[in-house]
Amino acid sequence: MRKVSALLLAAERRAISGLAGLYASRMLGLFMVLPVLALYADALTGATPLLIGVALGIYGLTQAALQIPFGLLSDRIGRKRVIAMGLLIFALGSMVAAMADSIAGIIIGRALQGSGAIAAAIMALLADQTREQVRTAAMATIGLSIGVSFAIAMVLGPWLAAWAGLSGIFWFTVILSMVGLLVLWRWIPPAPRRLRHRDVGMDRRQFKSVITRPDLWRLDVSIFALHLMLMAIFVAIPFRLLDAGVVAEYHGLAYLGVMALSFVAMIPLIIVAEKRQRMKLICLLAIGAIVVSLGSLGLPLSQGNWLFVWLFVFFTGFNLLEATLPSMLSKLAPAGAKGTAMGVYSTSQFLGAFLGGTLGGLLAHTWGLNAVFIGCAMLALVWWLAMLRMPSPPPLSSEVVALHDTQPDALDLLIEHLADVVGVEDIMVVPEERLMYLKVNRQQLDQAALMKLISPPKS
Repeated sequence: MRKVSALLLAAERRAISGLAGLYASRMLGLFMVLPVLALYADALTGATPLLIGVALGIYGLTQAALQIPFGLLSDRIGRKRVIAMGLLIFALGSMVAAMADSIAGIIIGRALQGSGAIAAAIMALLADQTREQVRTAAMATIGLSIGVSFAIAMVLGPWLAAWAGLSGIFWFTVILSMVGLLVLWRWIPPAPRRLRHRDVGMDRRQFKSVITRPDLWRLDVSIFALHLMLMAIFVAIPFRLLDAGVVAEYHGLAYLGVMALSFVAMIPLIIVAEKRQRMKLICLLAIGAIVVSLGSLGLPLSQGNWLFVWLFVFFTGFNLLEATLPSMLSKLAPAGAKGTAMGVYSTSQFLGAFLGGTLGGLLAHTWGLNAVFIGCAMLALVWWLAMLRMPSPPPLSSEVVALHDTQPDALDLLIEHLADVVGVEDIMVVPEERLMYLKVNRQQLDQAALMKLISPPKS
């Protein structure tokens, strides 16, 4: 086997920065409408709370349906072609929504936006562009960019809508798409065509084993529930801010203060979760915070300044779970199945967004805004109870090592020796990819013994 330096190459830096920017800008375009659509829907023909909720979440349905097919298509015709096609579809959807004067037009535009499902193709291209030793950090950069884009969207959306109206947000996303095409063409370097990456892409042979594992299933339910609640409550939150005396053009400042404080508050909790191996406890605390905050938002307890307190509590829990759930998934996924597990996880997230918008609109339409928060709080309580029985994730991390010798006898002997190394918990060898996937416990790992086995033979 061979060992490669973990320092980023110039081409890797360009790929990571460009692809993280593409992913973030696309999510920014999807998120900016969340804090404003309910407020500006009065100008749209046929708008009802239910249809507003559908418009908020419909992108999740098309995204969930098409992200895996688009990823498989990128294996056939090339990553950049699929990404360019997705950006053009996203731009088309944005234009349809920008020119719409009815809620039906917004729904069609948002559905088209979600149809530009390039997430899997972007991750696959990033894997093509990076070596095994830096790929985990590269993927973490993508995850960080999504969180940043959400925070920016909460601030930028209300400001842009106050200045240019709802259509201005969608025209801005068209511009983002065109800039994304330029970045794809001029900045991101070409990549060699490679086989699928099991730490990134879906493997249909592993699908059944991944979705039937109770621990992974609970994480899929968690991200589903989290984004369901996020999408549902944005049918009602803008009106709560108006009731608190915050005019629409200043909603961005309110979100800025809440989001900034919630990011600061979650940092020590993430450190406790990761460094002290208290991930399950922190997860339960975060879900509990969501239960309390949503329940309080649906009661008179949310009057006045208490509204901002409960929004702070909610977004602290939300951001904490956004950071810890993928980490838990990475620890629990079997060796070589991380990509498949993450594909199911992402699909659950997008389905949650779709059903959340629809549920929030239905509750608001039938019983009023308070019912949105109370209904979501009840769902969150059921979620908390379901997570109680989940075992704490072990302190495992993934390693991907390039194979030097792929002869069957040599591989069998290598696997036998690796299984005896203290701290190596799971092994998957894929000769056709010339890679080996390991799950290791770094607290117990015999690093010297592992390095001796994976080092290339001396010539």
